[in-house]
Amino acid sequence: MSKKALLSLCIVALLPVVSYLIVKTASEEAVTMPPRYFPDSVINKVVDGKTVSDTVWHRVQNISLFNQLGDTVSLDDINGSIIIADYFFTRCPSICPTLTKNMKELQDAMKMKDYRRKIDSSFVRFISFSVDPDRDSVEALKKYADKYSVNHDTWWFLTGDKKKIYDFAFNELKLGLQDGEGVDSNFIHTQKFVLMDKERIVRGYYNGLDSASMSKLAEDLTLLMLEKDKKKKRKLF
Repeated sequence: MSKKALLSLCIVALLPVVSYLIVKTASEEAVTMPPRYFPDSVINKVVDGKTVSDTVWHRVQNISLFNQLGDTVSLDDINGSIIIADYFFTRCPSICPTLTKNMKELQDAMKMKDYRRKIDSSFVRFISFSVDPDRDSVEALKKYADKYSVNHDTWWFLTGDKKKIYDFAFNELKLGLQDGEGVDSNFIHTQKFVLMDKERIVRGYYNGLDSASMSKLAEDLTLLMLEKDKKKKRKLF
């Protein structure tokens, strides 16, 4: 990794500090949260005599595949987790090694514990979908994951039915809309990282090869870690 890219990713190592400063210096309303993508519908209702619109955002559907340990896993297994996902294949000689190294930087940053215990970094999960599942067996994925010393508990490399994987990319993550030059119906080779919140709503797309985009991902990840759960009250400080 270049010095510039390494420097930009240092922001991830400062996630607890950044989190503290965000909340300390600005109210939640003043902070620009990562946008939500792909509304499914809009519900109009009358409240106190006024029409109020409520957007129902697309929630990424569940998918069940095999991980690098040979276990059958699904998104439902990690409900309540923030997810960062990408697509790769183990024989890729071009962009995939860099994407994996940059994802590894994020994974390593999550090992750091916030000494103030104000945020919980344990629910961030990483998922890499193989676009070549016919050749990327469980054994091949395990060898690839071990090469990069990944944490098997928090980072899944997934393989399985090719149609299921590709349909998920197009219909759920909407990668065909975000990376028209790198995605087609025959072979996915995108450099995009996809960020999903705890409700599995897409909150951002990032160029996994660009240091500025990775810094933005780190910033947005921090904001999602601080985002209040509407279903329960949570005291940060």
